[in-house]
Amino acid sequence: MSHAMKDFHARALLVLPRLRVQNANAVSSPLTHGFPSITAFTGLMWALQRQLTNAGMPLRLEQVGMVCHRHEEQVTDGYVKTFRLTRNPLNKDGESAAIVEEGRIHLELTVVFEVKLPASQLMAHGSGSALDQEARLSEWTTHIADIVTRMRIAGGTLLFVHPMPGTRTRPWMAVIPENHEERARMFARWRRQWLPGYALVGRDDLLADRHRALRNELPDATLLDAWLDAARFNFRPVPDEPSEHKAENPNAKKQRWADPSKQKGEGWTVPIPVGYAALTKTLPAGEVANARDATTPFVFVESVYSFGQWISPHRLNDLQELMWRPETDASTGLYRCRSGYVHAGSATTWADDDMPDFD
Repeated sequence: MSHAMKDFHARALLVLPRLRVQNANAVSSPLTHGFPSITAFTGLMWALQRQLTNAGMPLRLEQVGMVCHRHEEQVTDGYVKTFRLTRNPLNKDGESAAIVEEGRIHLELTVVFEVKLPASQLMAHGSGSALDQEARLSEWTTHIADIVTRMRIAGGTLLFVHPMPGTRTRPWMAVIPENHEERARMFARWRRQWLPGYALVGRDDLLADRHRALRNELPDATLLDAWLDAARFNFRPVPDEPSEHKAENPNAKKQRWADPSKQKGEGWTVPIPVGYAALTKTLPAGEVANARDATTPFVFVESVYSFGQWISPHRLNDLQELMWRPETDASTGLYRCRSGYVHAGSATTWADDDMPDFD
């Protein structure tokens, strides 16, 4: 291991608060919409990492998390909602050009990165006191803020954020304490700054639990069946419960309908894409015609799906529960994002060999 790698042992939190994103991509996969994919934020992390490297900043972005404060999907109102599409110019024959459906959404986000940084650079301002560290972090943050304003998030444009009384709107960075008690105290203070809002965390266990329950009724049920079953409301007639109203009117005949698999208090769960699975072997750079990058190896992929949950930040107990980390397994062709969140009521986790295969 090189000396440069050994020097990366301090961890910090980089926070880009209250980012206003206009016309972000609302279509997260061929089967889901309503919020950008997790891969859009890991892509942002990698794009920012390249910018930091080009600027000579000794920071390494490791994980990313997001908290959504406001969203406004650009759809028409009504029983069946459709995306508001742009009107493109006429073609050379004077006819309307073909419409390519594009989903857009306006967002207000807080994006959080876990950063590894060299302690030697952190102490470069002098004696290594707390004031020196804060000055160094402030210098890096100012430079990062300038870089981010020129970037896009999930294809959306960043708008200027006006100062809001009582709310931090300027990016900031802080060292993550190594002591567990101190880290918990700091995180409790940080998460209050992200209210009101909802953080998207991974719930792979929900898909495994639903698949197990569905196979009790349908032995041949696949993971895709379980995912579709959990992604929708499955209303069924359920027995009436004794109530005061029924006692007053025993002749009342009103059938109650509900989804037995969705219990009250389970939370706001959503189907989400979490990465990609390879369909072919990796092809050499430049072999595939019309690829966007002719210098990078190419592979055809399809989306990998799982479940997520929107949860208020004040219900998170540790910073790692907010974070998503990208994982690459070239041997199996799996490129996916892992969430650090573990639900207290479930012991089910996915192994790499058990990941959903929707072929």
